[in-house]
Amino acid sequence: MIHLLDLQNKLNSTKELLLEKLAHPYLKKHVEAPYIDDDRLLLLISLLEQEEENQQRAVSYTLTAMLLQIALDTHEHVSNSLPGKEDERYKNRQLTVLAGIYYSGLYYKLLADLEDIDMIKLLASGVKEVNEHKISLYQKDSIAIDQLMESVKLIESSLFGKITAYYQASEWYEFASNWLFVKRLLFEETVFLKTGNSLLFNALKKIALPKTDQKNASLSTEQQKYLLSICTKYIEFSMTKIKIASKQLSGVNSLLLERLDLTAGQFQRMSKNFAEEG
Repeated sequence: MIHLLDLQNKLNSTKELLLEKLAHPYLKKHVEAPYIDDDRLLLLISLLEQEEENQQRAVSYTLTAMLLQIALDTHEHVSNSLPGKEDERYKNRQLTVLAGIYYSGLYYKLLADLEDIDMIKLLASGVKEVNEHKISLYQKDSIAIDQLMESVKLIESSLFGKITAYYQASEWYEFASNWLFVKRLLFEETVFLKTGNSLLFNALKKIALPKTDQKNASLSTEQQKYLLSICTKYIEFSMTKIKIASKQLSGVNSLLLERLDLTAGQFQRMSKNFAEEG
């Protein structure tokens, strides 16, 4: 198993390569810097460290998957409610869209250089899957809470899932998909608690509280607690699945477990604050 220090060094060096790929002077000046999820990056590095013998190929796969995820996340940040004049808002939206396209182009170039048709097809199918579920989430198409949560989970983990499918490493997908899902739910909870709105909670409200599903309709404290309790149950269930998967995963390393503990700690703090406020 890779030494912890070597793994940290590989994480740092891969992130530096990723930042170099993402660097563009015009975008840097006009568009918010793309967010790099260190946990997602570490998951990819850990998986490919175990499954891919060719380390150059492993780095290329890691970079391409991260670039594609960043491209998808960038498109999600396009907003119609930015401050400033209309022409400034329009320019920001257009540049954000173009930034996402630019990041996607970097991904395709890297894979084309590898001439890896199978991986290109797999990741392309992952993009299609992510976009389908994003449309469902944005349009609040889900008719059941389980269906909604599954869409959120696939949005976060489909690309990683395609890589695990390539290597027939389903145990990695069980571990990573639940972790990425928990991270997204914690993010949505944080946004909801701060603003009273979030993409997930707006969709959840339509299903769980249909009578209040009106634009700008405010929720009572009890209704907010009810929605948060639903989200918390899914987090708890997924955390249990993560623990089980981590015991079955031969390639799990101490750095992954340390970062997973940070996620668990965030959940515990939020749960404690929620209980105290209740």
